[in-house]
Amino acid sequence: MLRYTIIFVIIAIVAGVLGFGGIAGAAAGIAKILFYVFLVLFIISLIRGLVKK
Repeated sequence: MLRYTIIFVIIAIVAGVLGFGGIAGAAAGIAKILFYVFLVLFIISLIRGLVKK
């Protein structure tokens, strides 16, 4: 999931450099959502790992 976040950030940067503002904004928004989902899943898995010990 973190890989997709990085891919969408790169797409946003390239689209922003080329002047495609709408596409860059959409890609950045998707990257932000994916990053937060990754962060929540990481924290949940970390807590579950600590509880099992």
